[in-house]
Amino acid sequence: MVKTDFTDSCEWISPRADHQPTKPVPAWYRKASDNKDALQGGEIPDLRDMTTIGTGGKPKAFYQVDTEDELVAAVREADRAGEQLLVLGGGSNLLCGENLSDLVVVQDRRSGVTVTEDTACGGALVSAPAGQSWDEFVCACIDEDQMGLEALSGIPGTVGAAPVQNIGAYGHEVAETLSTVRVFDRLRDGIRILPVGDLQLGYRTSIIKRSLQDEEAGGGHTWGYTGRYVVLAADFQLAHASLSAPIEYQQLAEKLGVKLGERADMREVRQAVLELRRSKGMVLDPADPDTRSCGSFFTNPIISTEDAEQLPPEAPRFPVFNLQLRNAVTGEAPQVEGQVKTSAAWLISHAGLEKGFALPRSNPDEGAPRAALSSKHVLALTNRDHATSGDIVELARAVQEKVKAKFNVNLEPEPVWVATEAN
Repeated sequence: MVKTDFTDSCEWISPRADHQPTKPVPAWYRKASDNKDALQGGEIPDLRDMTTIGTGGKPKAFYQVDTEDELVAAVREADRAGEQLLVLGGGSNLLCGENLSDLVVVQDRRSGVTVTEDTACGGALVSAPAGQSWDEFVCACIDEDQMGLEALSGIPGTVGAAPVQNIGAYGHEVAETLSTVRVFDRLRDGIRILPVGDLQLGYRTSIIKRSLQDEEAGGGHTWGYTGRYVVLAADFQLAHASLSAPIEYQQLAEKLGVKLGERADMREVRQAVLELRRSKGMVLDPADPDTRSCGSFFTNPIISTEDAEQLPPEAPRFPVFNLQLRNAVTGEAPQVEGQVKTSAAWLISHAGLEKGFALPRSNPDEGAPRAALSSKHVLALTNRDHATSGDIVELARAVQEKVKAKFNVNLEPEPVWVATEAN
């Protein structure tokens, strides 16, 4: 059963009286077209210009906030008015539809990295607001010889998205270093400090993410595109070192010329990760159309051992670990019995879908397809030429159907779908 409340270890911060939703709307929170300071020229942008895959129409209202107080007030006001809300970070994990006339978008523009504690033995407790660029955060930590995030270099998006998705790459994930998350709890109308043990982190999931649609995790509500918990900031516990965390991914180990489990210079690890990601079109580059995507569009399926036995012998199989029971000293987590993780990319490519695969247009005279699998990596769906969300959804459905027919495995999309056919 999903736990919907928290232990006494959670700090509860009472709502501030001057931010109650019954108070007048703050002066800065006004009609978006009048918000000259926050919106350049007062124009409401199309979300296709705010998302990495380049789809999305013009929302009802768009607000950019520069303080935590403004962010909390904006969420409270949207909830008070019963608006559909999307708190926008880097726009890298969103597939937005074109009809967003009922959507209020709030973008967190805060940035900055703060070391709140620093000891020779305990390492550094490093904090950043939700709006901080994730890769800039990683780079700042590496510059200070704070170890643990180097394998997560190059991931687009913001710090606020990191605990929601439990982002990960090349054998490591945020769960290994995350300490606490500061959130605004929309159900209880207040700010809370959630320790990592209460986040129910798993492979690309957390209680924050599940609260988007899971009524139990959301406290009896379905909150829509931004869940019950709006991330305000996150703290990470990082060790002092010039060497990286142990290398846990074979391709990265080969790139670095080390064995699995060995360590390497953190800066070299970052560069190797960026090179690998770039070779797959996973580092944002305006000159590279393969990066006009949501990154990996599907999560790697976690299936039962019985279902895994039905896959071809050469299909990848990886153990699944219970991150909630990770040993704080050794970093090891117990394996989950009866579950196996396989590779979505392997399933796609072995279902007969190659890099660059696209559905033909209904009218050949219209030219090349507008959406296609990346020419570098089958796991990315890319916007080739002014694709709509419908084009991306149609391609995603085709991929899912092919994999289901070939291997009887369901592929689950990773991005949040906002006012698309999935809704």
